[in-house]
Amino acid sequence: MAKITYIEHNGTEHVVDVANGLTVMEGARDNNIPGIEADCGGACACSTCHVYIAPDWVEKLPAKDDMEEDMLDFAFEPDAARSRLTCQIKVTDALDGLVVQMPEKQI
Repeated sequence: MAKITYIEHNGTEHVVDVANGLTVMEGARDNNIPGIEADCGGACACSTCHVYIAPDWVEKLPAKDDMEEDMLDFAFEPDAARSRLTCQIKVTDALDGLVVQMPEKQI
């Protein structure tokens, strides 16, 4: 279980416990966090679960694979260093304290 903080674009914070084995996207979906649409349901076929990872967490996450990199090209205002698709980040105890911020919109 990991405690993850989701920050809406307007600054509203949601701190939730997400079970190991789920993705960061599923944690948002299951807790009704606004700002992560996840149109493809986690298949890495859209970019509507795009977030910006807190700077101190960027290096702690597994690297992006080629498919995620390609899909981020379609995200709203991607940041080469901090943008991630939450459907591609599996939750483990090591993610306890992760902070993600949603972009202004998902496209």
